[in-house]
Amino acid sequence: MSNIELYFAKGSTFSQRTRVVLLEKGIDFTPIEIDLQNKPDKFTQVSRYGKVPAIKHGDIEIYESAIINEYLDEVFPEPPLLPHDPGAKAIARIWIDYANTRLVPAFNKFLRGKDSSEQEQGRREFLESLLYIEQEGLGKLSGDGQYWLGDKLSLVDISFYPWFERLPLLEHFRKFTLPAETARLQQWWNTLRDRPTIRAVENPVSYYIERFTKILGEPTAVGAAQK
Repeated sequence: MSNIELYFAKGSTFSQRTRVVLLEKGIDFTPIEIDLQNKPDKFTQVSRYGKVPAIKHGDIEIYESAIINEYLDEVFPEPPLLPHDPGAKAIARIWIDYANTRLVPAFNKFLRGKDSSEQEQGRREFLESLLYIEQEGLGKLSGDGQYWLGDKLSLVDISFYPWFERLPLLEHFRKFTLPAETARLQQWWNTLRDRPTIRAVENPVSYYIERFTKILGEPTAVGAAQK
C-alpha cells in the first residue's frame, strides 16, 4: 500500500492530471473529494494554497499538480512519465510550462473574457497556441509516435489533456472548433481520449455545459460571431 491520500475536485482540470498519473502508474490511493466552497480544515492543512489537487504521502504534503506529478514519477518510477535524459526531460518541462502559462490562460480568456474584446483576444492567443503546438510540439517531437514525445505517454500529454476535454465548451459558447491546420493535434487527441485512464476521470460534455451555463449564461450572438 502506498498510503497516499489524494484531495481532488471532480471538475478540476489540475486534479484530473494527477488522477491520471496515479492510475497510469497503478498506485493505490485514497480519493478524498473536496467541496471547494466549503473546504474542510484537514484539507487546508495539507494544501496551504487551498487548491486541488493535493496529496499526503506519509508525512509528506504536496500541492500544485505539476510538482505532485513529478514527485509521483520519481517515487513510483514505473512506468516512467518523463524522459531519463536530462536534456529531453528539460524539453518536456518546457512544454508542461507552455501548457500552464500559454495555452491555459488563452483558453480561459477566450471562454471567460469579460467582454467580446477580451474574448476575441483570447481566441487569437488560443489559436496561436494550437498552431504552435502543431508545428513546434507534436510536429517535431512525436515523430511516428502517437504521443507528444513519441510512442509512450508522458506528463506532457497529461498536462495538456484536461483542456481538450473541455473543447466542447468553446464550441458551445464561442462557436470554435479545431482548425484544419491542426491535423496532427487532432490525431493526438483522438488517441489520448481513448486511454482507459482518461476515460476513468473524464466528465461528460453535459456536465461542463450545465456548469458553465450557470456562469456564462446561454450563448449569444457575440459569441456566435467569433467563429
